[in-house]
Formats: sequence, structure tokens, C-alpha cells
Amino acid sequence: MLASERCPYKLFSSGRTIIEKIEHYSDVGFAIVLYTPDDVGNVKSEAENLNVRARQNVVFEHGYLIGRLGRENVSALVDGKLELPNDISGVVYINLDEGSAWQLQLAKEMKQSGYDIDMNKLI
Repeated sequence: MLASERCPYKLFSSGRTIIEKIEHYSDVGFAIVLYTPDDVGNVKSEAENLNVRARQNVVFEHGYLIGRLGRENVSALVDGKLELPNDISGVVYINLDEGSAWQLQLAKEMKQSGYDIDMNKLI
């Protein structure tokens, strides 16, 4: 089965919620969470100044994966200037850039988690 076929978001629901699919398919050693500018929000006292951020379910799922796999085995790719959760220390956020620097950073994180990554193929 191809990795894209195992992606929980691309599977038929079978009556399961997204988090149930993630639980079912989370027997992995490393996770990549995508923070994309799909939502806006702010603290109540500054409600008129909305910030671009990832949807709140993404933040929740990120936390779930950290709890399941360990912080060292989860990386977040951030698309653009987003408001990020500020109460999570030690979490790795990698900015998606126009070039390929993010690929090198992600490969380093995966290599540190024990994956055999040929860094020469990234150059």
C-alpha cells in the first residue's frame, strides 16, 4: 500500500472521526504535521486583530502525536507567517520556504530519530 493511500485524511470515513483514523494509523515512528494558514483567531482581549493560524484541530492532532510518539519524533512544517502555539516548549517548527532548506531541516530531524537518510540526495 502506498504511503498516500494510508494517509488518514484520504481514507473513507467508515463512520470514524479524523482523530479515530489517526489513532488507527498512528503505528509509525515519525510524524510530520502541516501548519497551513487555514484559520484566523486571537485572544478575546484583542479580538479585533485576527492572526492567521492553522486550524485548531491541527494543533490538537499535533499534541496527540507528540504524546503518542514523543516530541523528538514529530516535526511541524509551517507554511508562511502563522500564529503558533506558544505554550509548547521544545517543539520543532520548520518553516516551509521557496527553496529546499526545509527539506534539509526535516531530514536532519528524521535522521536524529534514527531514520537512515542519505543527505547527499537532498543536494
